[in-house]
Amino acid sequence: MIWLIIGVIFLFSFIIQQVLRSKIKKYSKVPTGLTGAQVALKMLNDNGIYDVSVNRVDGFLTDHYNPQTKQVNLSSDVYNGNNIASVAIAAHECGHALQHAKGYAPLKLRSALVPAVNFANNTVQFVLLLGIILINTFPALLWAGIGLFAITTLFSFVTLPVEVNASARAVRWLEGAGITTYETKPMAVNALKWAAYTYVIAALGSLATLIYYITIASRR
Repeated sequence: MIWLIIGVIFLFSFIIQQVLRSKIKKYSKVPTGLTGAQVALKMLNDNGIYDVSVNRVDGFLTDHYNPQTKQVNLSSDVYNGNNIASVAIAAHECGHALQHAKGYAPLKLRSALVPAVNFANNTVQFVLLLGIILINTFPALLWAGIGLFAITTLFSFVTLPVEVNASARAVRWLEGAGITTYETKPMAVNALKWAAYTYVIAALGSLATLIYYITIASRR
């Protein structure tokens, strides 16, 4: 049963990714007066944030905010794009910078979890595999792997309010700054909504997988 649930989640994940790409492509054809980079700088300055840089990085949808280096990193299409998709994504990443500046609690918690999550990601698959192989002789090893995986699952769920809040900040500022209009605001909202769905489905997939491993360990 759990495998069926995991399969359905992965199917929905694939569908959501395809829809998101379609939305980004569609809204990339709707022009705006500013590029993603210009919008990012304006949003930061309008909120009194002058110590965060805006940089261009390679890849598609590789946009992210790095709280350690205080950098808003935008993919080339977003950085240079003067369309509704680009400005929505750029504003969303700046939403994280606003969270950082204002001490938004879920972001602080997510940042605090990063070292543990990095360690877990680097070791969890090895520990789980070895734990399953040695389950009859050393069952505690599998539970150790489950503990590591639980850290990554927790991180996925902590990420959800961080992403939703960043989008809300982005939409609110875009409208207030006159970047989006009555016609284009729903487009920005829709693009960011589908981006948020990717985090929701990732969290559910992680939870389902965690339950699967717990089931294996419990039966032994």
